[in-house]
Amino acid sequence: MRFPNSFLDELRDRVPISQVVGTRVTFDPKKTNASRGDYWACCPFHGENTPSFHCEDRKGRYHCFGCGVSGDHFRFLSELDGISFPEAVERVADMAGLPMPQRDPQAERREQQRASLSDVMEMAAGFFQSILQEQQGAEARAYLRGRGLSSATQQAFRIGFAPSSRNALKEYLAGKGVTKDQIEACGLVVFGPDIPVSYDRFRDRIMFPIEDARGRVIAFGGRAMSKDVPAKYLNSPDTELFHKGTVLYNLARARRSAAKGAPVIAVEGYMDVIGLAQAGFENAVAPLGTALTDNQLDLLWRMSGEPVLCFDGDEAGLRAAWRAADLALPLVQPGRSLRFALLPQGKDPDDLVREEGPDAFAAVLSGARPLADMLWMRETSGKVFDTPERRAELERNLQALTARIGDENLKRHYSQDMRERARAFFGGNQSQRGGQRAFRDGGSGGRNRGFGGRPGGASGRLAVSESLARSALVRSSTPTMPLREATLLVSLVNHPALIDEYFDALDQMLLASADLGRLRMAILDAVAHNPTHDRALLLEKIEADGLLSVWKQAEARVKSAYMWPALENAALDDAREAFAQTLHLHRRAGSLHKELKAAELALANDWNEEDARHLVEIQAELSNLQATEALIEGFGILSGRANRS
Repeated sequence: MRFPNSFLDELRDRVPISQVVGTRVTFDPKKTNASRGDYWACCPFHGENTPSFHCEDRKGRYHCFGCGVSGDHFRFLSELDGISFPEAVERVADMAGLPMPQRDPQAERREQQRASLSDVMEMAAGFFQSILQEQQGAEARAYLRGRGLSSATQQAFRIGFAPSSRNALKEYLAGKGVTKDQIEACGLVVFGPDIPVSYDRFRDRIMFPIEDARGRVIAFGGRAMSKDVPAKYLNSPDTELFHKGTVLYNLARARRSAAKGAPVIAVEGYMDVIGLAQAGFENAVAPLGTALTDNQLDLLWRMSGEPVLCFDGDEAGLRAAWRAADLALPLVQPGRSLRFALLPQGKDPDDLVREEGPDAFAAVLSGARPLADMLWMRETSGKVFDTPERRAELERNLQALTARIGDENLKRHYSQDMRERARAFFGGNQSQRGGQRAFRDGGSGGRNRGFGGRPGGASGRLAVSESLARSALVRSSTPTMPLREATLLVSLVNHPALIDEYFDALDQMLLASADLGRLRMAILDAVAHNPTHDRALLLEKIEADGLLSVWKQAEARVKSAYMWPALENAALDDAREAFAQTLHLHRRAGSLHKELKAAELALANDWNEEDARHLVEIQAELSNLQATEALIEGFGILSGRANRS
């Protein structure tokens, strides 16, 4: 019996190969890394004492480095147990809980048709590629060069061009012996009872082949060269090969990258994926012109337990992020969640890496926030909770969200997390205001949590703006490079006149980031040997000390937040004023954190009402300080927009 490739692919996806192999071998605990789906054992095909047999879940393959055997789920069972291929398929189907397909001559004919259609799509891809290199493709080549895409990148993604002719592709394929029915079945022409003569679907468009998980061309996306056409981007229609909501652009390449441990990144369009790949981020995929579907989420999770969804930082991007959060919420489970990265206003990933380099995009990824943060942000941003009714409404909404989670264990953890956020947001005396009834257990004692921690302070009356809620200065978990610290040092290097004015502050500055601490020492060392404090000489010293990458990361961090007074082209007066504000906040935050630790220690040793009240006061002041920082950052973002317009 011939099995449809789609059925075999589904079995491979549903049953990890380690589950099949694990029924016949004992995995070596020292060499095996189960969290990465990487397993080692002594080979069952030849006698050995040292494990050289390797199977990898992400690739769905096994290989012995001793005897050379290799294969997939079915070959393993066939060769080891001496059973037929259909019997091996039946065993894996039992493990997957899938019924065996009945022999269906019609389905077999469709499978043969799919194979022939794949050949046709491959011919079409080759045709479009060749046209791009001819005179007809000159304008398209110029456009691609203008977008910064190298010839190697264009070839890697098999980018092509569809000429403006109504029948160029149709005639080319007919000349290769492809039938009219096959051309129509591939969606390459527009046809129908009301169309006397079919014509090429893609005309005067840059062509992007869309591949399936095995790297076979199954559809195309075309970008119009003319500004007058109604659809800037046009995808193939659904066909026997292609169903838009079940495919991700660049899936095969991203899966190979994910197999090496890279997190999968979902962006919005073809050019974003290609631009990121050229910049070194080969692990990006994109939905095909529609909102993310549950099938596409499942594809992401098969590659990575926590993919990063990257959205534009404008209102539309934020709405798209929230839609994705809503879609994922009933489906999340331990080991399957999402992180969200919001780009600077007016930028897409392709723009960002072309204009500011890979480090700027890496900084965006480093600030990616978990699903719980996005849900909290949506429920609190731009709202005021100054009455018991409004606070109760927030708690009701949070309860309704967590109730949608299907996994009971995860639902319990989300409920606890949201209780802690609400308690911290409203302050330690929430129960006295009647706001804690629905969240009466599991509080955090007023600790900061989530986007903006508790920006409402103890009163819970402050309206939380979206820019504040998304503020990189007030996020709950410290990023790889803290923005406030990066801003201070970038300001000093870009405006060396400030070093004399604030030398003592620089000398005594305490930094959480070890990299920035080394950068601070390099600046101090440079000014000790060069009293003129020239920016170029400072950068030479930084490079000589092997810290140029740290400097670039710090500058990218500042640029991504649009803290423009710290940048080189800002006026000195603006830089001085912003530096003074940031330094004051940095010092005060450090002082408050010391006081907080001391107060917590005092309470732990001897609880009393006075110390408890003092602890709440410190937390409230920290909250107010964070809100001030967020407003400063929000001003920077708005000013950055004004400077670009």
